[in-house]
Amino acid sequence: MDFYPVAIEKLIEEFAKLPSIGNKTAQRLTLHVLNLPEDEVREFAEALIKARGTIKYCQVCGNYTEKDPCAICGNPNRDHHVICVVEQPKDIMAIERVRDFNGVYHVLHGSISPMAGRGPEDIKIKELVRRMSGDIREVIVATNSTIEGEATAMYISRVLKPLDVKVTRIASGMPVGSDLEYADEVTLSKSFEGRKEIL
Repeated sequence: MDFYPVAIEKLIEEFAKLPSIGNKTAQRLTLHVLNLPEDEVREFAEALIKARGTIKYCQVCGNYTEKDPCAICGNPNRDHHVICVVEQPKDIMAIERVRDFNGVYHVLHGSISPMAGRGPEDIKIKELVRRMSGDIREVIVATNSTIEGEATAMYISRVLKPLDVKVTRIASGMPVGSDLEYADEVTLSKSFEGRKEIL
């Protein structure tokens, strides 16, 4: 990329660090930003800095929030007796789009993956167990339909069973190997309807 000035090369490198952004897309994004009016570029940069500085994790569920607890955990109209366990905060956004679930969430911030050197102690399972001290009727495990997601679901089931709580898994309306983030509303809705208890 010797034909680009150093500042442009650096911006392309930074865009290319984003998920699913290859070098060509990074170049297009860079050139797009350079063609924006200066005030729009400044607004974009300030929005990034503000979000990074003000967004934190909810101390109850682990979702992104500006205030603690988050809007979902702090909502008295939600069913606080049902917890849906997801891998990442982005999965909450996918489920909320469906509008079929009215419980609360627990974000693991990952999944069990021995190949990646990630065990149960590296994700928020201990925090989930601590939440069982309340009057929890059901824990819905909505981890991704991957080998890691399935292993995580089975581990959670084994850990929670002795605590006399119903543990269910979303149905296989979710294709194996897929992420919740990319699921359409109908598929997610059917997955919740067909959930079953993990034995």
